[in-house]
Amino acid sequence: MLDRSLYDVVVVGGGPSGATAANDLARIGHSVLMLDRAGRIKPCGGAIPPRAIRDFEIPDELVVAKINCAMIVSPKDRRVDMPVEGSYVGMVDRDVFDEWLRNRAHQSGAERRVGTYEKFERDADGTAIITYKDAEGIEERVHARYVIGADGALSKVARDTVRGGDKMPYVFAYHEIVKSPEPGTADFSPARCDVYYRGTLSPDFYSWVFPHGDTMSIGTGSANKGFSLKGSVADLRKITGLDKVETIRKEGAPIPLKPLKKWDNGRDVVLAGDAAGVVAPASGEGIYYAMLGGRLAADAVDLCLKTGDAKALATARKRFMKDHGTVFFILGIMQRFWYGSDAMRERFVKMCDDKDVQRLTWESYTEKKLVRKDPLAHVKIFIKDMAHLLGIARVA
Repeated sequence: MLDRSLYDVVVVGGGPSGATAANDLARIGHSVLMLDRAGRIKPCGGAIPPRAIRDFEIPDELVVAKINCAMIVSPKDRRVDMPVEGSYVGMVDRDVFDEWLRNRAHQSGAERRVGTYEKFERDADGTAIITYKDAEGIEERVHARYVIGADGALSKVARDTVRGGDKMPYVFAYHEIVKSPEPGTADFSPARCDVYYRGTLSPDFYSWVFPHGDTMSIGTGSANKGFSLKGSVADLRKITGLDKVETIRKEGAPIPLKPLKKWDNGRDVVLAGDAAGVVAPASGEGIYYAMLGGRLAADAVDLCLKTGDAKALATARKRFMKDHGTVFFILGIMQRFWYGSDAMRERFVKMCDDKDVQRLTWESYTEKKLVRKDPLAHVKIFIKDMAHLLGIARVA
């Protein structure tokens, strides 16, 4: 069935990126259709920095825990606490958080529909047509002046419309949401994120235990297709004494490794969030970057609607990479060097014990920008980093 109404924008995907884009565009008066699959919950640790809470006006009731420390665990069980001085890491439950974002977009004027994107076509006059299947499996079609593809790491919108959109490198993540144990009954703290760098738990990424108040996320990731993610999580639950707590649900999904080289088709489609590849290498952090990507895509589409110049679509990627490209590049190098073997992971965890490393890491994380003050600390870290890379630093 062809819907003859013409939307200014169809947003495919209702996660943090798509819902943010839909909200921003609807709030300034554009006609927006937000299309999202039913029952979609992305496996995610759920961490968001204070900057995300400020920039995107996230109410405090959505933050189910405020983390004041991360414990980094090495292959040899070296444990390093990294306290968050003067700030915190917010934790959200993705099922509740994402639905709140979608409801906010709807309240701002975006139309919501449940459906699964099928294909991209054009009308006789060149107008984009989006075909999707609704909740009953009935095929529907809608017209759009512009389309924002926010449909995840293996985005079908990207594959159908953007050159290179079928070449997204990714790791596969899996986690289990479980009930939090009583304090003192397991290796667990309700205000601490635990990160395990151990080849037996992930040969090329890391594993985690993240508290969410009454629940917690226990997960891992890997690009190694032969590695058992479920077996890894089972092992981690045994190691931490969390194997007896109640399991609420289990989820898995691909997580992109780096931004795509192109986010738009030069005409009427722009990508955002995981579809554009904006998940931080090494850390796997994606919520803040997804929401920012959605906002930048919305800004680009708004400019196109005002000027009629499709070149404005490219501004989304240009603006993102100008502000965050250096961080992504550095984190990519870190992942290649430090995650390659347990010997290197051991050195990495040892380096995390350095107070300058901890301070600059948290300052950069909470505000989402490189810390340029205190150049002496950067020099010290560089020297220590090179000593560990060259194997001349002693690891006790």
